[in-house]
Amino acid sequence: MTAPPGVRLNITSDPANLATVRHAVENLVAAHGFDATACGEIALCVNEALANVTRHAYGGATDRPIELTADVDERDAALRVRIRDWGSGVNPDSLPPKKRDPMMPGGLGLVCLRKMMDDVRFTPQPDGMLLEMTRRRRRPSMWLFDLIRNWKR
Repeated sequence: MTAPPGVRLNITSDPANLATVRHAVENLVAAHGFDATACGEIALCVNEALANVTRHAYGGATDRPIELTADVDERDAALRVRIRDWGSGVNPDSLPPKKRDPMMPGGLGLVCLRKMMDDVRFTPQPDGMLLEMTRRRRRPSMWLFDLIRNWKR
């Protein structure tokens, strides 16, 4: 059976769309050999990114357009996700760091993206933002773990 070629979705910023998108991306990476942990982390990052678009770029509006593409390049065994919005265009990387209160919900979306993905890039567009995220099937830490585990055998 051949793995699906990719995900291409045009959705609105309605949070009701999150589960559908999350499942589509999770199924894509699972079909391309990403382990269960990676599938869950990637799905969480896509969910967080889309929720942030709705909350921050669109100020909570649920009827604004979002384009998402996700592809796995088998040459380098990496997932590439692109999320395009036509919102405020504010680059999160240009904002000063916020002091986070652990007793208050929220504020962990970007932390998750940066910890669970291998590369996260925000590129301001003349009319919004493009977020590009990459995650390799096997992260460098896993290579080291496998090397040590196999060396002891």
